[in-house]
Amino acid sequence: MWLLDKFLKAAITKGHMVVTNYDGTSHNYGSPDGNEPPLRIRLTHKKAANHIARYPQVGAGEAFMWGWLEVDEPHDIRDLILFVTRNAKRNDGAALKPRGPLRSAAQKLVAKTDSINLRTKARRNAEHTYNLTRRLYELFLDEDRQYTMAYYREDPWATSLEKAQLDKKAHLAAKMYIKPGQRILDIGCGWGGFALYLARHYDVEVTGVALAPDQIAFCKERAEQAGVASKVRFELMDYRDVRGQFDRISSVGLLEHVGTPHYPQFYEHTARLLAPDGVMISHCCGRAGPPGFTDKWTRKYIFPGGYIPALSELVTQSEKYGWQVMDVEAMRFHYSHTLEEWYNRTVLHRQEIIDLYDERFYRMWLFYLAGAEQSFRHGNMVNWQVQYVKDREAIPMTREYVEAESARLRAADEGNVPRWHLDPALREAAE
Repeated sequence: MWLLDKFLKAAITKGHMVVTNYDGTSHNYGSPDGNEPPLRIRLTHKKAANHIARYPQVGAGEAFMWGWLEVDEPHDIRDLILFVTRNAKRNDGAALKPRGPLRSAAQKLVAKTDSINLRTKARRNAEHTYNLTRRLYELFLDEDRQYTMAYYREDPWATSLEKAQLDKKAHLAAKMYIKPGQRILDIGCGWGGFALYLARHYDVEVTGVALAPDQIAFCKERAEQAGVASKVRFELMDYRDVRGQFDRISSVGLLEHVGTPHYPQFYEHTARLLAPDGVMISHCCGRAGPPGFTDKWTRKYIFPGGYIPALSELVTQSEKYGWQVMDVEAMRFHYSHTLEEWYNRTVLHRQEIIDLYDERFYRMWLFYLAGAEQSFRHGNMVNWQVQYVKDREAIPMTREYVEAESARLRAADEGNVPRWHLDPALREAAE
């Protein structure tokens, strides 16, 4: 316990936390606040304290997954993660990172190796992340199953996740400057929501590609049900195998899975696919600072092969293949609100998720969502929306067209914002 005690004494300066070790001894950190109850955690295994202290980002997650770490009510694991990272924010999270230059260098090297995503590995990684039971995603995502940041134009505590996701699609579509009759490629199409949105609002043909078989099966079912299968085609395919030419390309939540060694291939191949006067929009998680590396826990349990890029990495690589960056928007804090809602919906369906998988999986999912939220709330993570062209005449000279088209799309959907069919309020009304 002495190593964890040393770490927490240095890390916790705001608020009050009480840690009870497996042997019953209690340790206080920070200072009591008469207005707030202390955050109380219990370590239930004799190895828990040392496992957490060696590398907090991995050890704490595994200790919680294994039941070695418990958080007493009225708090939960999200409260603990936000509490610790809010304290760590003052030193840029250094207390939570690998200790020493050798360990840090080793982690960076392993992370770099993990980001090499050849075709077979890329498909395996996609299946690991997205081929989980359909029901799981239905339990915490919005009605359209958007597994990327929602866009909160208004008060995030008064805006439904469904409305914020609809606004995100309008914002992205507006930046694509779409014209009737165009061919659009949606790389990493997920569960098909954005491709179907484009087909609903524009007279265009859309091709969506992804690597998870169940995602593509679900996309095809949705296209058939919507009666647009002739206009929206989905293929189980690596984007590197796509052929032909497209007027517009979108990639939403894709670049996080490409891996830095493959950025040259991504930009070279998409440049080959895009028409000379085309537009490509990319939406991805990003670092507001310099390049870094993906932590071990996330690589191991959630996104194998994944990496969140710095803007410098995207711009440097894209310009080598003829791309011109016309617009960059840093979306700050939107994802923290999105992840908070995903977390709340996951907690709401605790028992069903345990029945689908087990308690360990449920705990892993909670830790993942809360950990990701803190990165966007207290860390340096943002979302990048980057607009690329090959010819500067492809878009209007001023940016007003983005706001005008986004407003037009939102107005077209006014009154048609979906309600989450699992919303407890709807169930109570029905009863």
